[in-house]
Amino acid sequence: MQQLTPARIRSSFINASRSETAKLNLPKNFDSLDWDSLDFLGWRDAKMPLRGYLVLPGPGGPVAILLRAPEGGAKKKRAVLCELCRDIHSKDDVLLWVARRAGQSGRNGNTVGTLICADFGCCRNVRVEPPVNEINPDPGAVVSRQIEGLVARTAQFVGRIQGR
Repeated sequence: MQQLTPARIRSSFINASRSETAKLNLPKNFDSLDWDSLDFLGWRDAKMPLRGYLVLPGPGGPVAILLRAPEGGAKKKRAVLCELCRDIHSKDDVLLWVARRAGQSGRNGNTVGTLICADFGCCRNVRVEPPVNEINPDPGAVVSRQIEGLVARTAQFVGRIQGR
């Protein structure tokens, strides 16, 4: 992912008001992010922990969405799989993140939700190489497929928010 400025991130939201984007808090490690290892930038707002943000590259520039986590955090009754990274080894919590749709549909109260890692660690999760075995003789190829899947599923989710 290409490095972004705070102003560029704030101007790329498709489902948030100017006041909401003005109030967002960037990740604490924003100045030291390893942009080359990110397929998207995702984080929880440190001052508003029920808010999350997702920024991904798009054909016309970055696209950002505002997400909301459920009240009360994760009430785990069973293990669930993140719909973006589909990592089966991670011990991270997975939450149902909900986003208003873009445009008039979102202003009418319509939302879209999906299961995403609570800490948005998907880019890290897909880069963990599996052990070499008969099913996965080339761990690098597995990681490449996992990254491609993450990028495709993230774009599909954002497409649903945009009404595509």
